[in-house]
Amino acid sequence: MSRSKVVLSGLFAGLVAGIAMTFVMLLLAWIFQIATPLVILGDRLSVFISPKPFFWIMGRVGGYNHLKQLGVGSSILGQILVGALGGMVYGMVRRKREHFGYHWTFLIFVALPLVVSAILLWPVLSTHYGGMPIDAARLITLLGLAISFLLFERVLVLGFDFLTSRGQEKTAAPPEFSPHLGRRAFLFGTLGLLFVGGGAAIARKLFRIATFSYDGTQYKGEGVRPITPNDQFYCVTKNVVDPRVDAGLWHLEVIGMVQHPRTYRLLDFKKVEMVDQETTLMCISNGLDAGLMSNAVWRGIPMADLLQASAPLPGAERVRLHGVDNYTDTVPFQKAMSPTTLVALMMNGVDLPDRHGFPARAIVPGYFGEKHVKWLTRIEVTKANVKGFYETQGWGPNFVVPTRSRIDIPYNDSWIRTADATKGVSVRGVAFGGDRGIARVEFSSDDGESWDEAKIDYPGTKLSWALWSFNWQPDEADDYILVVRATDGEGKVQEFEEDRAFTSGITGFHKVVVHTFT
Repeated sequence: MSRSKVVLSGLFAGLVAGIAMTFVMLLLAWIFQIATPLVILGDRLSVFISPKPFFWIMGRVGGYNHLKQLGVGSSILGQILVGALGGMVYGMVRRKREHFGYHWTFLIFVALPLVVSAILLWPVLSTHYGGMPIDAARLITLLGLAISFLLFERVLVLGFDFLTSRGQEKTAAPPEFSPHLGRRAFLFGTLGLLFVGGGAAIARKLFRIATFSYDGTQYKGEGVRPITPNDQFYCVTKNVVDPRVDAGLWHLEVIGMVQHPRTYRLLDFKKVEMVDQETTLMCISNGLDAGLMSNAVWRGIPMADLLQASAPLPGAERVRLHGVDNYTDTVPFQKAMSPTTLVALMMNGVDLPDRHGFPARAIVPGYFGEKHVKWLTRIEVTKANVKGFYETQGWGPNFVVPTRSRIDIPYNDSWIRTADATKGVSVRGVAFGGDRGIARVEFSSDDGESWDEAKIDYPGTKLSWALWSFNWQPDEADDYILVVRATDGEGKVQEFEEDRAFTSGITGFHKVVVHTFT
């Protein structure tokens, strides 16, 4: 065949092979919850993007969910394009070497990509959305990659042979008679369309359970209650699809610098006496007026009990927590040994919901939400030089929650008639002091020139937020700037820390503008 038709046949065979490989990856993700490059490639690359450019990219594409969709879509299109280009190169090689053996195609299109993927993606290969233990998950992911690459190789080679075969029948027409090639291309293209249809159907199913509908959920406004309902609890996740852990597969390991590594199954915890603890969680990227903060009653086991049972070795300085989604974060060893740091199994009286970490998550009072690792599967005692997912990306170095307060009502830029205002305007909100509690809340209607003490309606606990209110009676029609500030349980007044980087959580005062009119 001519060079152009060989190249075209290789390109077409590679295109269909790339689509087939993508179909298998989606199928493995849907049925067996195996991680594929379609999602873990983003996890691998994102740690190399520092927070500032990461936020800039998010702003350009319309937010984190759009960035996730763009990442997965780019991965799908990218690997199909690479498959097509690989097929084109294969076609050119086959034109020069007609007898290109199976061992060569296996080496180039299966073994080599598998080795390269293992090297490049090794830190994220332990991802498994069904709760498979870390070491087993890594092998399962590699097996899934091997199956995907093998299918690509077979579809490419057999497809190319099918497209370029001259057939056994005798004909007076030249070997390159185009209708003959066209019929084969039509049949092979039909196979490609079947893969496209199957992949699209699975992608729709995965999209329905994806995190797009709830990632970024905020809890604020008029209806805020002392204990946040589970379905309204704020949610932030790096995942496109969150784990749905099989309790039968899951186990929790305690390893690293310990004398007695241990493995626990869920049934083991059913026999252990657990503690209840009300604790508020807040995201490190929570804005002064935002609602990435919620409060719940957690039931679990002190992490110190599990660590002590394994007898930590001298020199232990940090504890790295691993989730089944390959998310990791670290806490100081002494913080992990605090009696209030929990491995939680229940939330507000029920098993942890899937999106909040079933069957177990870490609760680390006083630290930002990223430290409260969900879908916890490994507790690793380590030295000081280890980092977690967001720490590697550049968040921190300070992860202790600063004292914060917020006005939930009235809303910013509200208009209130003076006749109604003279009866009193209800101002309400929340205050949070990490693991220090809240001792006092003050309100100002003149942008902080003067302060009045607000009423604490719900004091909460030392580890939770407080709900406050103030009956404000403006003197006349005017524009007012309402401000709130809190004092934590250690007597430190909320302040703006000028030298604190946004990567350690912003500080300052929430302000609301209210207009009164006659």
